[in-house]
This record gives sequence, C-alpha cells and structure tokens, in this order.
Amino acid sequence: MKQIARYTGILSLLLLGAALLSLALGSSRIPLGDLAAALLGKPGYETETAILRYIRLPRTLAAILAGAALSLSGVLLQHVMSNPLAGPNTVGIHAGAGFFTVLSLILFPAAIALLPFAAFLGAFLTSLLTLALAGSAGGGRQTVILAGIACTSLFQAGISLFSVLDTDVLAQYSAFSVGGLAGVTAEQLLLPAILLAGALIVSLLLARRISALSLGDGTAAALGIRVRTLRTVTLLLASLSAAAAISFAGLLGFVGLAVPHITRRLMGHGLLRELCTAPLLGALLLLLADLLARTLLAPSDIPVGILTSLLGAPFFLILLLRRRHRDA
Repeated sequence: MKQIARYTGILSLLLLGAALLSLALGSSRIPLGDLAAALLGKPGYETETAILRYIRLPRTLAAILAGAALSLSGVLLQHVMSNPLAGPNTVGIHAGAGFFTVLSLILFPAAIALLPFAAFLGAFLTSLLTLALAGSAGGGRQTVILAGIACTSLFQAGISLFSVLDTDVLAQYSAFSVGGLAGVTAEQLLLPAILLAGALIVSLLLARRISALSLGDGTAAALGIRVRTLRTVTLLLASLSAAAAISFAGLLGFVGLAVPHITRRLMGHGLLRELCTAPLLGALLLLLADLLARTLLAPSDIPVGILTSLLGAPFFLILLLRRRHRDA
C-alpha cells in the first residue's frame, strides 16, 4: 500500500504540473504568475479570465476526465476478459457507442442530452455481445478480439449506412468519430465526472473479487464468487467509464488499450495498483497529448484523437508482434 500511495502521489504532482502548463500555454500564452489572478477574475485580467474560464479550464478538465475514464475502462476489460489486447476500441465498445450515438442523432436530433445515455447503452450492449460471441466460440483470449472485430465491422457498417442516408448525421458524426476536446464546456463534464467517480469507487471495492477471475471461472466459483454476475458488473463499470469519456470526447483511440500496459510496465502488476494509478497516468498522458495537439501548429488545432491514433497504432502492432513471438 505504501508503494501504491507513493506512485499515486508522484502521478498526482505530475498531473498538477501538466494542468498548469495546459492552462498557461496556447495560441496566446498566460504567464504562470498570472494564472491565479486570471482565474479569480481580478481587474486588468479580463481577457485572460475569459480564455481560462471558457476555453482552457474546461478543456484541461475534459482531458483529465477522458484519460482517466478510458484508462479505467481498459484496466477492467483486460482483467475481466483475461486478454491484454482488450480495450474499448478493440472489443467493439467504441463502434457500439458510435452506432447508438448516430441512432440517437437520427431518432432524436434535438435531444443532445440523450447522447451520453446512447453512448453508454451502446458501449454496454456491445461488451455483452462481444463476450457472448467469444463464449459461444470457445472463449479463448484471441476469440474475444475476433468477436470485437466482428462487432466493430457490424456497427461501422450501420454507421456508414445511416451516414449515407442522412448527410446531416454524417457532418455531426465526423468530428465525433475522430475524437477531440475542442469546444467542450464545463456543463458537459458534470455527469461524466459523476459516472467516472462511481465506477472507480465500485471498482476499488470489487478489486479483490475481480482479480480472482484471472484464476479461472472454476477457481473463482470455488472461492464463493458469482462469476457471471461479477463479470457482468465489471463490464457495466468498464462500459460506464468508456461511455463517460465518449459522450463528450468522441472516439479517442488506443488510450484504454495502451495505458494499462504502460502502467504495469512502470508501476508493476496488480489490479488494485492499476486501478489507483492507471487513471492518473491516462489523464496525464492525454492532457500532454492535447497540449501538443493545440500548440504544435498553433493557432490551428489538431484533434487529439488523431495524435492518440498515430501513437496507439504502432503500440498495438508491437503488442501483437510480442504475443506472436511469445506463442511461437
């Protein structure tokens, strides 16, 4: 526990430093010494106050929240499915959430408030479908990924069909599919923050039980664990976390897959350790990626989803090659 507390403290300090940089840097820089005065709205800092309160502070909080939520989802998925290649984008959760979001835009175009619920429903149902397909095909580790690819292809076809039938939906979905944090408001973050906090707390309470699933269903059942119920609850928590991020950040790629691996490499193995540190590390990495995305070609703004995909795709290939070498 002391080691977990030390890692958590270090990551928290690094995250705080990155947040200050995110608030200070941009197309117009704000000196670190003026941040407090600008945030408090002191006279003479009206322009800086407007930039911070309405643009940079919501975006900084959004990056922290999305990185933490996707990382938590990835940790839970990799443990409950006993597959290191599992993540929101590899088991179909992203595609399912995107499909239900498009469906919501078509059926209820004016009800923007329904989008988080549509994303959550799509994420949860897709994770259940992936697990059911993998179970019916033998339940192997690779089977889960293959089932996720099948679900992704199915939902992507549905998204393409609806986009062709309704060009207005295509315009709204294009930005959502890339993933980005531009234009996020503080009001959009309240519900996702509540969902993430709830999912994290319940995950920590169930950490020991979830860890037992890695021993096999028979062993876990012998320990008095209701395996099917616990697996469903864990998938619910993973879907809840992913949907919390997807609802305002869109389909950010590879964060949920890569961060758990980086966490285990830097902090060591163990579900409790990963639950405490992976959300902080994910928040830190996504915040730095977003800072790079909006300063690299300033004043132009690169959607951060492009950067995460560029960095995540090689990481995924490395994982596949390492597993192939290990299995050979």
